[in-house]
Amino acid sequence: MEKEVSEVSSVLKITGIVFVYLVLFLNAYIMHDSLIALVSAFCGITYTLLAGKGNPLCYFIGLCGSAFYIYLAFINNFWGNCLLYALYFLPMQIIGFFRWNKNLKTDKYEIIKTSVTRKENISLLLITSLISVVMIFVFAKTGDSNPVADSLTAVFSILGMYYTVRRAIEQWFIWAGVNFVSLIMWVIIAIQGEKVYSTVLMWFVYFVLALYFYASWKKELSQES
Repeated sequence: MEKEVSEVSSVLKITGIVFVYLVLFLNAYIMHDSLIALVSAFCGITYTLLAGKGNPLCYFIGLCGSAFYIYLAFINNFWGNCLLYALYFLPMQIIGFFRWNKNLKTDKYEIIKTSVTRKENISLLLITSLISVVMIFVFAKTGDSNPVADSLTAVFSILGMYYTVRRAIEQWFIWAGVNFVSLIMWVIIAIQGEKVYSTVLMWFVYFVLALYFYASWKKELSQES
C-alpha cells in the first residue's frame, strides 16, 4: 500500500512539473513574450526543482538563469537585483556546487540537509532587515523603478543564498518571502506594458515551490532526528 501511494505521488509530481513547463511555453507563445524572459524562467524553475531535491547540478542551471535575469533586471532599471545577481549570485553558484558536493549522502547524489540555530536565524534576520532599510534610501536616489521591492528582494536574497549554500531549511522560508515580493514587482512591470509574462509566471512558481520544499525538507529533517 505504501509503495502504491509513493508511486502515485511520483506520477503527480511529474505531471505537475510537465504542466508548469507546458504553461510556461504556451504563455510565451500566446503572449509573444521575450525570449530572454522565457529562457530565464525555464532555467530558474529547473534550478529550483533540482535545488529542492538537493542535487548539486542545480548550480549549473543557476549560472545560466542568473545571466539572463541580470539582463532583464538591467533593462528594467532594477539596479539592486542586477548587482545582486552579477556580483553575488554568479560566484555563489560556483561556491555552492563545490560545498554541496562535499556534503552528499552516501546512498544517492543528494545533499545532507541541515538547519541553523534559532539565535543565529533571528540575528541574521535583524541585520538583513536593517540593511534593507538603508538600501531603500540608496536605491531611491538612483532612479530605481521600485526601490522598496528591489531593496527587500536584493538584500534578503543574499541571506537566502547564504542559507542555500549552507544546505539549511531556513532558505525556503526566506525564498518564499523574496519570491512573493518579486512576483508583485514584476506584475507591476507587466501591467506597465513590458513583455515579461514568463518572468511573472516564474516568480509565482518559485513562491509555490518554496512553500512545498520547506514542508518537504521539514518532514525529512524530522524523520532523521
